[in-house]
Amino acid sequence: MSPIHTKKSPLFLFNQKFPSSRYVIKWLFLCGVLAICVGSASAFFLISLQWATELRESQPWLIALLPVAGLLIGLLYYHFGKEVEAGNNLLIDTIHNPKEFIRFRMAPFVLIGTITTHVFGGSAGREGTALQMAGAIGEQFSRLFKLNVNDRKILLISAVSAGFGSVFGTPLAGAVFGLEVFLIGRLRYDAIFPAFMSAILASLVTDAWDVAHTHYHISLIPKVSLLSILYSIAAAIAFGITAAVFSKAMAICSGFFKSVIRYAPLRPFAGGIMVALGVWLIGTTKYIGLGIPTILLSFDQNLPPYDFLLKIIFTVITLSAGFKGGEVTPLFFIGATLGNALSFIIPLPVGLLAGMGFVAVFAGATNTPLACTLMAIELFGAECGVYAAIACVIAYLFSGNNSIYHAQVIGEPKNLVFKDYSGKKIKDL
Repeated sequence: MSPIHTKKSPLFLFNQKFPSSRYVIKWLFLCGVLAICVGSASAFFLISLQWATELRESQPWLIALLPVAGLLIGLLYYHFGKEVEAGNNLLIDTIHNPKEFIRFRMAPFVLIGTITTHVFGGSAGREGTALQMAGAIGEQFSRLFKLNVNDRKILLISAVSAGFGSVFGTPLAGAVFGLEVFLIGRLRYDAIFPAFMSAILASLVTDAWDVAHTHYHISLIPKVSLLSILYSIAAAIAFGITAAVFSKAMAICSGFFKSVIRYAPLRPFAGGIMVALGVWLIGTTKYIGLGIPTILLSFDQNLPPYDFLLKIIFTVITLSAGFKGGEVTPLFFIGATLGNALSFIIPLPVGLLAGMGFVAVFAGATNTPLACTLMAIELFGAECGVYAAIACVIAYLFSGNNSIYHAQVIGEPKNLVFKDYSGKKIKDL
């Protein structure tokens, strides 16, 4: 036996006294390597997305080519990317039941598809792309380092955390999102250290590339009182119902495209025609792309009360037809503008309601109330924490048995009403 491993050696005594040390060192290394790659990929993606948005806004005629862009995206996935087309749901399925390794092509395919969607005027977000790029990168490392099944699951959770935390600049929310999103109602504590380290380090790497994140500000946050809590609950119910409507609409519209158009590449072609015609009819590009300018305005001034509804329509058509991108930033838009609209009838500051809606609709649509509460604190400041928590938890409950991620597994039903869920149930952690 090597003297370094004898029972009297310093290393042996250290491991005996601190049994978690080997675990920490192992995952620090894996998370560090993962974070460098994922953080850099997120930085490149954010820069590309900014370029795509500026190009589209300076050349609005490009929107007329959205159907052609959709056809090309459809052909790309139909001929070369069928095994990775499920996107975020494939990541969640793999975390629950690892089978075949996710191929690396998921990363470049979703990047190309998302940038193309944004250049030509689709209504989509960015979280789906960040998560899929991160997941594809993480899978390659799990193969490279020959990780066992459990460690592979943990690395995928960490990759999701790193992708989310780095693309939004919210590492704490990113870590909890990775732990919370795949299993409704429960967390995996064996992945807590890797998830947090991956999200924090990846966010630092993205910042090191000097990539700017959007900053939001709630100008007035009233003192918490019984009345303000009741107003917050009323608003949160509306946020939860809206999240459920969005999730249901995505499922119904996706099923409609698949039933009516058998040849998959023609679905985004048809959806592109619908979106391009819609933009031409209403005469504004306000409801396509990320919609960041409108989100920012919703914190400071009253907007048309139908903004959230039009964003739902444009986003549902875009994504259910087969264009690439995420749902989360559109959900931010929908929630913030809905909160803005509710300020006409609920006597809370417009900025606070916009901020609550920003995170609460997202919480309801993804079943991640803890991550969304942390996101509000990271984006808006700790002063809004109580209001954000109320909004996210109530929206999570009132969104019911709905989610934009159909691969989510139910670890714990939301309440007794949902004991007879028809969705997937978890057997064993």
